[in-house]
Order: sequence, then C-alpha cells, then structure tokens
Amino acid sequence: MLKMDSHIHSEYSPDSQSKIDDIIKVAQKENIDIIAISDHNTVDGTSEVLKKTRNTDILAIPSIEISSSHGHILGFGCEEIIPRDLTPQETIDRIHDLGGLAIIPHPYCFYRHGLLHKTDYKKLNIDAIETKNARFIVGYCNHKAKKLSVKENIPALGASDSHYWKFVGDCYSLIDCEKDIDSVLKAIVKNKTEAHGKGTSNIYLSKYLFERNILKKFD
Repeated sequence: MLKMDSHIHSEYSPDSQSKIDDIIKVAQKENIDIIAISDHNTVDGTSEVLKKTRNTDILAIPSIEISSSHGHILGFGCEEIIPRDLTPQETIDRIHDLGGLAIIPHPYCFYRHGLLHKTDYKKLNIDAIETKNARFIVGYCNHKAKKLSVKENIPALGASDSHYWKFVGDCYSLIDCEKDIDSVLKAIVKNKTEAHGKGTSNIYLSKYLFERNILKKFD
C-alpha cells in the first residue's frame, strides 16, 4: 500500500502561498509516496511539481480543482486547464475526455463549494469522493460523505486539502497500486483505496490565516 495526498494547494492557487519545494519536503518527511497539486483552475503548480519530482522517490499526479457552476471538482490526472463555470456534468465530461478521474472534494461542505450540497450525485458520472478532508470543523460533512461512499460503493479518498505546506499529509489515502500514474488511476476506479488521517488543527489553521490575512497587511 502506498500513501497518497491527492489534494494539495500551492502558491499558484489564489488562496495559498505554499512553495512546491516546501510541499515536497513535507511529503518526504511524512513518507508520502504520491502527491497531487490540485490548484484552483490552473495547472501551473502541476507542471512545476512534475518537473521537480522527476528524480525523487515521490510520484506526482497531474491534477486541477475546477470551479464548476455548482461546486468544485478535481480533474485528477489532467494536465490541461478545464474552463470554470461549466455545469458539473460538462466539467466531468471534459475530465474524462482528458483521461482523468472526476473526484469530488469536500462533497457536502456548503461553505467550501461542496458539489453534493447542491447537486444530486445520481445525476453525475463521478469516479470518487473525499471522505476524509482534513479541513473540517466538526466532521459532519466527512461523515456524510463516508456514508454515501459505503452505500453506493463509491471509492473513498483522504486528502489534506492543504493551503499551507505544514499541513500536507494531515489526511491521506492508502492505495493498493504500483508507483505510476496509470496504476494509481486504475486503483482508484477499482476502489483499492482507504481514507485515513486527522483534521488539521483549527488552532494552527486560525494562526496561519491570521498571519496571512491580517499581519501581511502590515509588512
């Protein structure tokens, strides 16, 4: 089983300042085998991490977090930009056309554009959902996602959704696959994954947000 964090944000996302080098260092420290830079509506972070992990023990998977008209969707395995504000199914179709997987992050989190808060999952051709997203307050949304995963046999993933490099690996997946992109994608489809990890400390998260949004103004 390999350890994977499939949802990490870098400085190429408007709400993150994490350098790719720092993300890689933490991933190595936490013994993470597979990472994906899933930045908002851009693949610039993906392009950089693919280059910087080429001669390391870490496998980087191309990814992008797309803002559909009703919520966020990961284009996992996609190296190209998919336009924002398309309908969810149009977005998913574009992902599949590029050979990627449509993964729903924080599916029921209404204050973070969770897609399944507004949309019936039965109308969507999704490939997996996050059942352990580390950025939660009380855990209700993760619990609801886990229930759906079990009920409908939808592959479940854990991910840090880190917007600060120190939080990489707080939640993660264990995945039964070989260490190559094609094997990772096939293992997710075959439901050979387990979601693990803990929630990011709300104290540390609040400290980071305070430093980023308040103290930065006085620099």
